[in-house]
Amino acid sequence: MTVFSEDGGALIARFGGETLRIEPWGAHAVRVRARPGRTVVEPHHSALLPIPHETARIDIAGDRADLTRGRLRVEARIVPRLGAEVKAELVLRFLRADTGALLLEEARSHFPGPRVRNFKSLASGSWRLEATFAAQDGEAFWGLGQPQHGRMDLKGTSTSLMQQNAHVAIPFLTSSRGYGMLWNNPAVGRVDLASNITRWTAEATPGLDYWIVAGDSPAEILRAYAGATGHSPALPGWATGFWQCKLRYRTQDELLEIAREYRRRNLPLSCIIIDFFHWTRQGEWRFDPADWPDPAAMVAELRGMGIEVMVSTWPTVSAAAEDYREMMERGLLLTGERGVPALISFPDKHPAGPGFFTYYDAFNPEARDTHWDLVKRGYVDHGLTNFWLDSCEPELRPPHPENVRTALGNGAEMLCAYPDLHAARYRAGLEAAGAPEGVLLTRSAWAGSQRHGVVLWSGDVWSDWDWFRAQIPAGLHAGMSGMGWWTTDIGGFYLGHGQSEPFRELLIRWFEFGVFSPICRLHGFRVPEGLPVSAEGEPATYGADTYTIFTESGGPNEVWSFGEEVEAVLTGQLAVRERLRPYLTSLFETHSATGDPVMAPVFYHFPDESGADATRYMLGPDLLVAPVMAPGVEEMRVPLPAGTDWVHVWTGQQVAGEAEVPCPFGQCPVFVRKAAADRFAGVFPRL
Repeated sequence: MTVFSEDGGALIARFGGETLRIEPWGAHAVRVRARPGRTVVEPHHSALLPIPHETARIDIAGDRADLTRGRLRVEARIVPRLGAEVKAELVLRFLRADTGALLLEEARSHFPGPRVRNFKSLASGSWRLEATFAAQDGEAFWGLGQPQHGRMDLKGTSTSLMQQNAHVAIPFLTSSRGYGMLWNNPAVGRVDLASNITRWTAEATPGLDYWIVAGDSPAEILRAYAGATGHSPALPGWATGFWQCKLRYRTQDELLEIAREYRRRNLPLSCIIIDFFHWTRQGEWRFDPADWPDPAAMVAELRGMGIEVMVSTWPTVSAAAEDYREMMERGLLLTGERGVPALISFPDKHPAGPGFFTYYDAFNPEARDTHWDLVKRGYVDHGLTNFWLDSCEPELRPPHPENVRTALGNGAEMLCAYPDLHAARYRAGLEAAGAPEGVLLTRSAWAGSQRHGVVLWSGDVWSDWDWFRAQIPAGLHAGMSGMGWWTTDIGGFYLGHGQSEPFRELLIRWFEFGVFSPICRLHGFRVPEGLPVSAEGEPATYGADTYTIFTESGGPNEVWSFGEEVEAVLTGQLAVRERLRPYLTSLFETHSATGDPVMAPVFYHFPDESGADATRYMLGPDLLVAPVMAPGVEEMRVPLPAGTDWVHVWTGQQVAGEAEVPCPFGQCPVFVRKAAADRFAGVFPRL
């Protein structure tokens, strides 16, 4: 029996009714595909960029074969299975070609089964898939998009591979053992990084597809991933400044007055954002002329003040929308596999009140083109070229992806890639419209989305300390998943009360973090002024009526909205952000060229540091930031990477090893490498 063969530089294995294809895909990387039957298939949507033909060394000897590509060697072996119903199985191991060190190997969770690549038939051509690998003691993992569990080391976690508000599934991991793995599959599923097994699951898929790269450091691995899936474009200079947002500015006059007030106060402002319900109806993608009578004049006035404007668009379509019937008849909408073709209930503006909506089908190129044509007429033709792609998971209520039908298959097979295709069409449309520097702010992303120039934000998080603490590892994992353009709602999104002293303290500390984040953006819906502050432990007095929340304007959310003491702190922090912008520009340029995250775990630049630390991070290679993440903190003890001298930026104190520093409002602990301190002399006056 012939198991192994070579085909165009790839190693082919056929055994037990399954076909595997292993081929070189980068300097030290391979792509592995498998499927029951005689052939493998291309996925309906892949994160990997096409590559020119690459060669690898292939050695075949009977029931074993090796493929070597650079520093990575793949061993394929026929392994006996004593006590199992299937007496032999084809198993893969991944090793360093230069040292022989084991990186990763397939393994069963139990000796009788299931198999290491276990395909359970769902229908013709589709399977439920489990791929299992041996767990290794001491191994740490980072990445997987943007989880919100607050852990930095992902070992021991179970993570859903399904896009949801605040939870972003990007199926790429970096391992402390010196490899990276991309699960190149847009299916809904799960990854379990347990102490006894590592298991990837796809609920429905045409086949297995993953990519493995070997690297000497996390930076080398992440740079290889960026090369395989795409680099970010250049970030336009304005985007490093301060972004002002709230839920919501209701009219053109209200928005312009806020922008004028920033200029009257001589405060920096780079972008102001128009949130949802500015439209006529969901799915019409245009301004309501009653509230926004002259968008072109609005854009012109704002740009005359040096302020960019961004507008929120949702991919949702109401049955009351002007083009709903035509889009439905042309097959341009996501539908349910069973029941009515509605996937989410939500309020709308006209007709007022709750309604039922579906989404345009981003998996259908005709639907993408139709959506963009409407967006272009409604916004781009009026001068708006920056878009907030909200609710682009797509958000399902209830979240049953198997009940969704897309142009490329069942939702369980495809939905993780929705935000990627959605953003890709906006980027292509902006380039065709002569606006290639337009910025896209997205609530979700998938593997490779960084190449579309999107700012990932951490979703509708709550205004409390637990959620705030979770944002640091969320942003770090996003960066380790390729998303260097990242931000969070400063102050949190839900139920911040501007007259509450506890909230004001949280806001200040969150603002400090925002100033030292890749993108600095103030957003949230605030409890309207005049309503009482809820006592601790009691339910909020505002928020029971969802429709009212989303259609009213809520409380003010500008830097002067929270009292004079808070205003003084926030305006001082804005000045720091302005002075940081040249440094940030250099970080974004490096990210675009290499894939290095703008905001990175400390170990990314200092390999001896802990991979489980979510209390500190590096903003580029020179600044170490330790946000204040609890109320009432007046001073902090911060460990610093050994072997490097540091300077506390607020006092100019030189420190090494560990520093105990005061942290008054507006001065969360920040340290600069002593060797780079001169570079920041104009940013921090004490240096």
